[in-house]
Amino acid sequence: MIAHLETPLVAQCSTLSDSANGVTDRIITAAIETLLATKKGLSSHLITVSTHEGLVKLTGFTDNLLARQRAKDIALAVRGVRGVTSTVAVRTDEVGDAELQRDVARALADDCATNDYQVHCTAVDGVVTATGLVQSWTEKQLVLRVLQGVRGVRAFVADHLTIRGGAIRNSDAEITTQVRELLDWDIRVNGALVEVHTSDQVVHLSGTVGMAAEKDRLVAIAYQTGATRVDTSDLLVAYWALGRAIRREKVAPKTDEAIARTVRDTLRFNPRMRASETLVQVHEGVVTLAGTVRNLRTKQDTEQDVRHVVGVANVHNLLKVRPERLVPDEDICPTIAAALARDAYMGHCEVHVQVRGGQALLSGHVSTHFEQEQAGNVTAGVSGVVDVNNRLEVSSVAAEEGFTSSFPGENKLSPAVPGPDYALAERIRARYCWLVSLHDQDVDVQVEDGRATLTGTVDTWLDRKHAALAAHEAGAREVNNHLLVLTTSPIRHEQLAAAAAHGNLV
Repeated sequence: MIAHLETPLVAQCSTLSDSANGVTDRIITAAIETLLATKKGLSSHLITVSTHEGLVKLTGFTDNLLARQRAKDIALAVRGVRGVTSTVAVRTDEVGDAELQRDVARALADDCATNDYQVHCTAVDGVVTATGLVQSWTEKQLVLRVLQGVRGVRAFVADHLTIRGGAIRNSDAEITTQVRELLDWDIRVNGALVEVHTSDQVVHLSGTVGMAAEKDRLVAIAYQTGATRVDTSDLLVAYWALGRAIRREKVAPKTDEAIARTVRDTLRFNPRMRASETLVQVHEGVVTLAGTVRNLRTKQDTEQDVRHVVGVANVHNLLKVRPERLVPDEDICPTIAAALARDAYMGHCEVHVQVRGGQALLSGHVSTHFEQEQAGNVTAGVSGVVDVNNRLEVSSVAAEEGFTSSFPGENKLSPAVPGPDYALAERIRARYCWLVSLHDQDVDVQVEDGRATLTGTVDTWLDRKHAALAAHEAGAREVNNHLLVLTTSPIRHEQLAAAAAHGNLV
């Protein structure tokens, strides 16, 4: 056992086993099956879940690559899961090789980051092979994410998508230092119980994390610093490592200077930021972003990256979208329509698009909040779009589907307290109970006429976002998110409360 694990706090936490907290394989399987059934964008009846000693295996079929990854991410977020393997096959609509190759090429060309990459793709029977050169691991991951989002892609081969080695490569010591720094500043992982060692560009991770999703994030961090391989054979996932005392030590207040420095370093890893000029200022934990970016999605991604930095209390995003070239509205509109048509999720939806002055207006009807959000994300990635007014209406009938089965640990409806609002509140609480990031947060749920109001505190901005998303997925027509992000600074807490009261929190 590594030396810094020997502390009274850890010794006390380690006495709490998964089974002692009621997290059994049977309940984990039931929780994942329920989440898959109620998360939109998935054909859950085609996916089989099995669990052995906290290790989850997903088998079956789905209709696109994004859905397969979505199913895995859902399983990784369930309390008690130590790891997930997926052999889910992809059965998509039949798209001809020539058409699919054109769609993939168009998707890469329309993305402001990948449009000048030296990447060529061929398509055979739904399998896309990517060849060429990229500058970093993060650029390669961006290419693969673009490919995953194209309707008709069943699999991809990226063995010949090469990361070009520069004249200067990080030494083992530099990689270790960078990994350690990223762990310390990323709110999505808790590296307090993790040791990092690098030898011949191979990063070895050992110790303990509290959730399987953290383990995946650790691997990604190691690769983006220059690792050629990551060894996690000695990195364990254990429920006791989720203790709030351990987590809250991570989110202790940081100095504005340190936050600003980390934000700038974080943005260097975003491949969409290469041609942007971003100014970063921090005052009492509030980050102000100014400057220009080439694309609306870059502006949105930049803000999310900043919110993932420890110590950030809020973000004022003043970035201006200035495309490299002026794109006429009459050209933007068909480009958006084509991007939605080839998207793996939106290809079957009817969305009406209008563009004026680079501002895109989306109208029509979709079945779920997930599709509504996906349409906005796709539109934001189109060159020339400076803003999106997403007026897509979500079918209230579809929002209530799939919630008839009870959730593991969910209280049964009391005959003395009937009514749909009570049932919805119970569904939301059940999801919070089984999501790793929310199961022990101080969140109060009230529902009236299908509208959920969330109050209380959570540890991070990501937890706040997940709480609202889970409420939507449980069937809420609207979510009033008044959750405050936990901070030990009274001044910042008052600022956040005031911002929430005026509706300025995202």
